[in-house]
Amino acid sequence: MEKLLVSRCLLGHRVRYDGGAHGPFDLLQRWQDEGRIVPLCPEVAGGLPTPRPPAEIPGGQGAQVLDGSRPVLTDSGDDVTTAFVAGAEIALQLVQQHGLRVAVLKARSPSCGNSHNYDGSFSGTLVAGEGVTAALLRRAGVKVFNETQLSEAATELARLERHDD
Repeated sequence: MEKLLVSRCLLGHRVRYDGGAHGPFDLLQRWQDEGRIVPLCPEVAGGLPTPRPPAEIPGGQGAQVLDGSRPVLTDSGDDVTTAFVAGAEIALQLVQQHGLRVAVLKARSPSCGNSHNYDGSFSGTLVAGEGVTAALLRRAGVKVFNETQLSEAATELARLERHDD
C-alpha cells in the first residue's frame, strides 16, 4: 500500500501560521484511516511556533531559497529561511525513510505551495512558483499535489500501486 506525505493543516491540525487549520478532507481522512498518511508541517518541524508571523518568499520561488539566492521573510522583515530549509530537509528525510513518492501539501504556502505562491509583498499577489518543501521534494522525484488536486493524487497513487504489482 502506497503511503504519502500530507501537510498537517490539511488533516485539521491547528498548525497554520495563524493557528488555524484546513480540512479534514474526506479523501485524506479515508487515507488516514487506511494508515497511508505520514503527516508533517514543515514550518513547525523546522522550529517555528504556532501561531507565527506570516512569511513569504520575495519572487515566490522556493527553489531559489534552496539555492541560497532568496530568503524567506516575515511581514516584519525577519529572516526565517533557516527554519524553512530545516523543515524541507525533515520532509525529505520522511520521504526517504518511508519510501514516499507522492505528497499532498497546502496550496500557496511558502513551504508547501506546489504551483503558486505569494510574491513576497504581503499584498495577496500570487505568482507561479512553489514553496521550499515542495521544491525540495520535487527535486527528489516526489509528485507534489495540493488540496485542490486530491483526485489527481488518488490517480497517481493508483498508478504507482498498479506498477508495483
